[in-house]
Formats: sequence, C-alpha cells, structure tokens
Amino acid sequence: MSEKVYGIDMGTNSIKISQKNAGVVLHQKNMIAMIRRNEPLALGDEAYAMYEKAPKNIDVKKPVVNGVIADFSAMQTMIQLYFKGFKGKKMPENLTAGSNSEFIIAVPTDITEVEKRAFFDVIASSSLKTKKIRIVEKPIADAIGAGLDVMNATGRLVVNIGADTTEISLISLGGIVQSRLLKVGGTKFDESIQQAVKKKHNLVIGMKSAERLKMNLASGIKEEAETTFDVMGRNLITGLPSRVTVTNHLIFDAMSESLSSIIDSIRFILEKTPPELSMDIMHEGICMTGGSTYIKNLDLLIQQETGLSIMKMEDPELTVAKGLCMIMENPEYDRMAYNFQESSFH
Repeated sequence: MSEKVYGIDMGTNSIKISQKNAGVVLHQKNMIAMIRRNEPLALGDEAYAMYEKAPKNIDVKKPVVNGVIADFSAMQTMIQLYFKGFKGKKMPENLTAGSNSEFIIAVPTDITEVEKRAFFDVIASSSLKTKKIRIVEKPIADAIGAGLDVMNATGRLVVNIGADTTEISLISLGGIVQSRLLKVGGTKFDESIQQAVKKKHNLVIGMKSAERLKMNLASGIKEEAETTFDVMGRNLITGLPSRVTVTNHLIFDAMSESLSSIIDSIRFILEKTPPELSMDIMHEGICMTGGSTYIKNLDLLIQQETGLSIMKMEDPELTVAKGLCMIMENPEYDRMAYNFQESSFH
C-alpha cells in the first residue's frame, strides 16, 4: 500500500493537487516569481499578485502555456517547493512525498508525445522521491470529475474551456473517440478585450484589467440592454493614467471571433462522431467544464448553435482535480491511469 497518492493537474491558469482520501488540497495560480534569474521569490497566488506589477529584476513566469509545459525548470521548481516547503512553510502542510509516494498526472490528449513526456518528467526527474508515476488523459479525469459514467458504451461529449485552450472530447468505454485541442480560451478573450479597448478608447490596459472587464461584462449572447464598467489604464495620446467606461457590447464584439472558433470546433467533432454515438449525445447533451465557463450565457450560446442540452458544473475549474481523486480512490477507474512507457496515447 502506498504511503500517499497525489493527483496533479498543471493547468495554464492554476495548479491543482489532489490527495487520495483528502480531496483537492491545493488550488493556486500556476505562476512563480523569480529574482536574480533562478531564485524563487513567490509561488501561486502570491506570485500572481506581482504579475504586471513587478520591477525588472523580478521575473513572474507562467510555466504552462497553451496547455503544455513551456518552462520546464520553473514548473519543476514550483512542484518541488510545494512538497518540500517554501520560506519555512508548506502549502498545505500535509504535502509530503516519500519513497512510497505515487503520482497521477493529468495531460491533454491532443498534444505530442514529447509534450506529454514533459509532464511525466517534471516529477520523474525532480528531487521528489516517488514509487510510481502514472499518466491519465485529462478529458477522462474531467468527465469522471463531472460525474459522468465513462465506463459504459454511452457517448459523452465534454467541452473544457480553460485559460489558454479549449479541449473538446468525445468519450466512450473509458477511452477518447474524438478529441480536438483549440488554442482559444480565457487568455485569448482577455487579449481581444485589450485590443478592443485600445482601438476604441486609445487606452492601454493590463491583462488583469481585461479579465475584470470579461467577468463583469462578457456574455455569450449579445444583450440588448447596455451595461458598463469603468477601467483604468494609460492613455495612448497623453501618456497619462486615465479612466474610461466600457460597454458590454464592445466586449461581446471583441470576443465574438474566439467564441465562433469554439463553436466551429464543437461542430467539427460532432460531424466526425459515429452515428450511434451521435444518438447518445442527442440524449445526453454536452458537459461544459473549465474556468472560462463562468462567462454568462456561454452555455446558452452553445445550446443555440448546436441544438443540444448543456450541463454545467458547480466548480468547473476543479472537475479534473476531482476526477483524479476518484481515479485514486475507486478501483474501477484504476486502469484509466497508465505508466507513460505503457500508455496507449496516440
């Protein structure tokens, strides 16, 4: 029997660590602040507070970009510090990796073998002592965490709209039938909002400000009533700090192209779906997960464009982490996790 078993979801926006029989024990922004190039200064939410505000000698890094590890060293350093402690404390205190510890890591399906290998190697080549490291396809963990029965022959369509990516997956009999990873998510929405505000109001705003506009004004369906939100930034003409009032209609227009890309990708998967599984999806509908599904009326947009019913999660950003918990604790799901060398990834 293993001493401790952990599940890790290294998302673009946040990192979630689950522990067997303890649930999700860590949920922090996936960021690390480094000083003097390689000396850790802050992790997680504390590093995020420094984002877009740090001086030149502090480098705030996002180790995961577009769903894959972009800075291997930074990601490995973060995980080691979470387990070994940082600044004399652990977050949370019971994260320890001994020689009998096991890890299950969630990885996207539609990425290369080299990119998948990086998720494995972050733990395998670290200073953490481990007994076993296994991989699980993220859409499988996502569906299990959403409460779907992935083991039977019923087709399930899961749309995970995250920070940098949207992963659309058709699941049946514990495997992936169709999958598509689209490089569109919350960050793309924020960048589009930045550009729209710059063009309309001659105002340069940061990504955090763009995200606030998105959370307060964004909607998947254009609303007739106009609502507004004030945002501050740097005026391009005067170069001075300035405040402008932004409307929900500007935000909708800014995001419309990215939302259309998501709809087109869902349709692509539906067109590739075998007829018998199409019948299941007509009956079961679409399961929406990922942090970006908090956007108002996004479910209604997908419902209107596909004609399918939509199931939303209470904590959509945590479904993968919850699924890892269920895989660790339920013997029925044990075969969902593979040793990397023995995996059936394609």
